[in-house]
Amino acid sequence: MAHTQQRDDSLQTLPHRQQSNPLQDAQNQAPWFSENYFTTRNPATRVLRKTYIKIITIMSTLVLVFMMGALSIYWGALYVTPRQAHNLDVWIVDSDGGVIGQTITQAYLNATGPKTVLHYEVAQPPFTDAASLEGYLVDERAWLIIKINEGASANLTAAAQSADASYNGTTAVTMFGNEARQENAYRSTVKPQAQQVFQKASGMFAARYATQLAAQGINVTALAVNAPSVLTLPISFVEANVRPFDVPVATAVDFVGLIYLLVLSFVISMIHWAARVEATHLEDHLSFGSLVATRILNPLIIYFFLSVFYALISYAFQTPFGRYYGSSGFVIYWMMCWMGMAALGLATESVITILTPRFIPFFLLLWIIANVSVAFFPIELLPGFYRYGYAMPFYNVSRTVRTIIFNTRNQIGLNFGVQFAWIAVSIAGIVLFQWIRYRSAKNARRELLSRFPEKGSV
Repeated sequence: MAHTQQRDDSLQTLPHRQQSNPLQDAQNQAPWFSENYFTTRNPATRVLRKTYIKIITIMSTLVLVFMMGALSIYWGALYVTPRQAHNLDVWIVDSDGGVIGQTITQAYLNATGPKTVLHYEVAQPPFTDAASLEGYLVDERAWLIIKINEGASANLTAAAQSADASYNGTTAVTMFGNEARQENAYRSTVKPQAQQVFQKASGMFAARYATQLAAQGINVTALAVNAPSVLTLPISFVEANVRPFDVPVATAVDFVGLIYLLVLSFVISMIHWAARVEATHLEDHLSFGSLVATRILNPLIIYFFLSVFYALISYAFQTPFGRYYGSSGFVIYWMMCWMGMAALGLATESVITILTPRFIPFFLLLWIIANVSVAFFPIELLPGFYRYGYAMPFYNVSRTVRTIIFNTRNQIGLNFGVQFAWIAVSIAGIVLFQWIRYRSAKNARRELLSRFPEKGSV
């Protein structure tokens, strides 16, 4: 009766019952707590040392190969971003129709072309008022809209003729931007490039305009005294950032914090494995259906409680979830954290079945890199290889966070759908991989019992 209550580990050593195991023999024969790693002459200890060196050499080589392959994904995402700027559209809306409109429009059209430069195009939307242009930006039809305002040329001409000292060149052009769509791209690529082209065009226009005024018989000297801005800065712009990235803590919520979300879900997978396989061996005593249900439902329950406390951390540091969605904003964020953790965690829960804790860290690093690489810059700035990012959990959690906090384009339904898809794939993986492991364990158990019937039953 005692042997039925105590776990029989002969299942693990079955293949070696009929032959000697040199490593196990060396472990039994090597002296305890007395050997020098570098100078030992004991044969058993030398066998252990040789095996140790072999293991760390093989595993370090695997790490090296993985490093060169997987880390290149992230490095590649950052290395090529300036070369893909042509994928970002900028609209030129000329509501002036005069010399200023023509000058600015032509300057941007002349700048477009190279892959490292934004793609500027003349747009003629049905509505050009500020609210409509804001809507186009929020709908992500363009990254920036440069509007040459109505009457810009006429206002400049009138100011030059009357020497109007109150003339303000910034009324000529408005740059509508959407920083919260992707603050890194907006700050490093979109805004600097657009402003650089404008400043060059503005300087050239100012020099040419002064010459034209002199040719028309206008006293340029008097104009420089009475209305200097007409000559020095005839055209300038004002920036209208319709969705500013004005919540610094949002960086922790929509990017860096997602890495922690994945790590936390991975820790749960490791704990679940240790409890199920190593500490209790419960896995060997459950039916297949019960085992699968345990592996799916228990992590989901744990993720539920972890996600609410994770969301509360962001709330405690005054992340404004209620700015646009009221009290529902926090609930939406919490549910997205839960589903995001489930999408990320059930994937590791699935893969650990075949990789085991020995190799699962390799998958964790790949899982992190694959997600992070498409979350720091917009996918439009990355090569075509990175289009997979639209289906990554990180990307879709980040999109939902931006919608809740900054009121950017609302694709929350799609974002949840992607998480559900990953959950479904991971559940299918758990079922498949667990069935392979379950069948292998049962077959090994049958083989053991065929040799040693006294060990019990299947």
